[in-house]
Amino acid sequence: MTASPAPLCLRCCTSAGCLASGAAELRQSLQRAVSCLELADRIEIRGVGCLGPCSQGALLAVDPDGALFAGVRAEDATGLIAALVRRWELEAIDGQRRPLAWTPGRGEQLDTSQPFFARQRRVVLENCGLIDPERIEAAIERGAYDQLRRAVQELTPMQVVETIYRSGLRGRGGAGYPTGLKWSTVAKMPGDHKVVVCNADEGDPGAFMDRSVLEGDPHRVLEGMAIAAFAVGASRGFIYIRAEYALAIGNLRRAIDQAQRHRLLGQRLFDSSFEFTVELRVGAGAYVCGEETALIHSIEGKRGSPRPRPPYPAEQGVGGLPTLINNVETFANVVPILREGSDWYAAIGTSSSKGTKVFSLTGNVRCGGLLEVSMGTSLATIVQEMGGGAPEGSTIKAVQTGGPSGGCVPASELNTAVDYASLQELGTIMGSGGMVVMDHSTNMVALAAFFMEFCRDESCGKCVPCRAGTVQLHGLLQKHLAGDATAADLAQLEALCHMVKDTSLCGLGQSAPKPVLSTLRFFREEYVALLKPVAARATEAVP
Repeated sequence: MTASPAPLCLRCCTSAGCLASGAAELRQSLQRAVSCLELADRIEIRGVGCLGPCSQGALLAVDPDGALFAGVRAEDATGLIAALVRRWELEAIDGQRRPLAWTPGRGEQLDTSQPFFARQRRVVLENCGLIDPERIEAAIERGAYDQLRRAVQELTPMQVVETIYRSGLRGRGGAGYPTGLKWSTVAKMPGDHKVVVCNADEGDPGAFMDRSVLEGDPHRVLEGMAIAAFAVGASRGFIYIRAEYALAIGNLRRAIDQAQRHRLLGQRLFDSSFEFTVELRVGAGAYVCGEETALIHSIEGKRGSPRPRPPYPAEQGVGGLPTLINNVETFANVVPILREGSDWYAAIGTSSSKGTKVFSLTGNVRCGGLLEVSMGTSLATIVQEMGGGAPEGSTIKAVQTGGPSGGCVPASELNTAVDYASLQELGTIMGSGGMVVMDHSTNMVALAAFFMEFCRDESCGKCVPCRAGTVQLHGLLQKHLAGDATAADLAQLEALCHMVKDTSLCGLGQSAPKPVLSTLRFFREEYVALLKPVAARATEAVP
């Protein structure tokens, strides 16, 4: 007698990228097809977070086959369900297990053994694409809140801090400050009231790492925040997120409500004296609010502008209280570190850059999307192997890392390891993880002007070097693009970059010149080629 076929799960990516490619309509069509054939007890249609290659959405995975399909549309739903039913019928006749014989009309089946998937090491993203982010039960089945329970019931706050310190985890928001050291500083601050803040104000062009984590596994971040609160002695938390992230905001609100109803957030957690509540603060999209002190002002309902430091947020932050601020990915690393141990985490990556890093790979590359690799992986591995290199007919010219605060790495330097020190030597930063690939057609001066215009528009205007300097720098770049610049203008451009970098109040102004300085370092010839010819300048000088 032939056994009944195993239940199937169709994982439909419902992250923002795939929703823009019709994932919501695809999911509804699949549900209708399953309902019409009365197969709901045999086929589960599950909405999940990002499945990876976002540039090829909508994405659909079939379990237990392990098949992944790209470019799936709503009109493909009935054909897929029919193919699954036909396979069941054939297996009922001869008992032979068969691969799924189906491809979407305008899409394809992806080879999950290709480098994009095979070269990843998923720590932060281990649940993204697997669980339904709208159901806390799905997260709990994967171990959510187990480490929070263990920390509260079995560990002391200082043991938690020591575990994070020994892991070598560094902040994933850009500066790479040692996380354990920051936690230790806040923990040592006097007072019974402290605050934990998750910085989800991801504003770099081309960056969507934090958004994807919040969309696909919000409970991972909430648990990481709660563990941090236990470690430093905080009872109140805030997640500061930009209003443009509507899906992430909705998932977070639902997750917070679910965690409170399951008594995983709130008062007397796990029958202890520990309490922790989380509130959302939705920002208006000001890039400068990614800076810690500006973010604090915005949480407090004030204008989001930075202030001089000290005092640092660890001493005096939200409401004047000691405040711990980490970004989304940093908090998402906390659970696996406690679960697997600090030595396990420290063994991943390089001697100075431990663990993994999530990147959003975009631009002139064959396979763009969300990926996670061990620290120390080369840019060439990420861009050329995992991303497939430049599209046919073009070649890679440079890779921009760190967004407007970063720089451009030329193709000749793609063997550089992705770690904090190596990128800094090239005049750029890792940032939060945005990685934009540019091909040979990219005008590097125009690119620098684009990022300078962004920084000029996003400047809060509080300090003169940033407020006036970014305007002057953008004007000089436009002068070059118009062909009106002289050698003196080029020298002034470079000198002004250093002045703005050295004298601005906060990270926005201090980092704004980096795209210009890095393109001057590696692509100076493009600036020189735009200078006004000497003969033309001499003619203009004649009365």
